[in-house]
Amino acid sequence: MKVAVVGAGAIGAYVGAALHRAGADVHLIARGAHLAAMQENGVQVLSPRGDFTARVHATDDPSAIGHVDYVFLGLKANSYAACGPLVHPLLGEHTAIVAAQNGIPWWYFHGLEGPYKNRRIESVDPDGAVSAVLPPERAVGCVVYAATQLQGPGVVRHLEGTRFSIGEPDTTDSTRCEAFSEAMKAGGLKCPVEADIRNDIWIKLLGNIAFNPLSALSRATMAQICRHQDTRALVATMMRETLAVAEAVGCRPEISVEKRLAGAERVGDHKTSTLQDLESGKPMELDVLLAAVVELAALTGTPVPKLCAIHAVTDLLAQTVRSAA
Repeated sequence: MKVAVVGAGAIGAYVGAALHRAGADVHLIARGAHLAAMQENGVQVLSPRGDFTARVHATDDPSAIGHVDYVFLGLKANSYAACGPLVHPLLGEHTAIVAAQNGIPWWYFHGLEGPYKNRRIESVDPDGAVSAVLPPERAVGCVVYAATQLQGPGVVRHLEGTRFSIGEPDTTDSTRCEAFSEAMKAGGLKCPVEADIRNDIWIKLLGNIAFNPLSALSRATMAQICRHQDTRALVATMMRETLAVAEAVGCRPEISVEKRLAGAERVGDHKTSTLQDLESGKPMELDVLLAAVVELAALTGTPVPKLCAIHAVTDLLAQTVRSAA
């Protein structure tokens, strides 16, 4: 199995190191000091499950890799439309793209039976720009439950979790999912093939859609948001609105709002990725987390007043940050 990791940051390098340990032919695509460190010393993984080093091929030139069986996409979703030069040299006739993204993916309605089959979601695929680069028929859904961070160039700190749920957009069984799952498990990770990966998408989104924008607006950690009575109530309302949208598009994830809140509070004083991006001057990944759900609510006639209000304010925040940059 030949795998290229496009965007070999904390998650991508961690997955690449695990697949390499399982015997896959892995190639990491990165840049800068992180790339130089991986080229010289390999990927160093520091984990409560045991430290290890993977001597993986790393480069900034995908054309030197050639066609692969799988592209593992570790980029933020707001980079997808521009990632063609990194991805296209890797695509053979049967190459699958395993997109490890948060929020609503660009392929969400691809192959999904019902009134919205193959409909494009403008918020995440404006004018089809993402589909032109990442054809939906190549996509394998992936929901990441692992937490990692780059401790330094070439050094990945694995904090918790090893689960990477995957599944076909059209809900069918496939040999490409099964083969990738087996390789991930051989590398020490959990990688269940889900009958409908959309359930996992909505379960994870339930937290992201509330905590990520609210943390950017308040500069508060997840625990602080949970401990504040009014923001905790706001999170609960946003979650209930999100579940209503999920049901309107035919998905009924089995998760309670209170259970999701309790889990978030246990995470503690953790800054969400959106708050970290805001503080470091990076674009915030809110289109797939919030704007897409507001768009789906409008499509299905589902009232989501709190989601609309938070979307309006965070959209203005993003505009003011861009203007100040």
